[in-house]
Amino acid sequence: MGSFSPVHWLIVIVIVLLVFGPGRLAGVGKGLGEGIRQFKKGLNEDGTPSDDDKPAAPKAQLSEKKDEA
Repeated sequence: MGSFSPVHWLIVIVIVLLVFGPGRLAGVGKGLGEGIRQFKKGLNEDGTPSDDDKPAAPKAQLSEKKDEA
């Protein structure tokens, strides 16, 4: 009576799919992903921007820097 084997996990997954259906599981996964993103966004609200929050450099500035060199 130790841990689950891969066969046990496969049986659990099949039962969950039969009970909830793939559509509802997709919605649950989407909601979980959005919740995690909101949580990370809330953690970064202390003033330190994350990689996603940094504004992209305008292309005009990039071309001006190349012309100056």
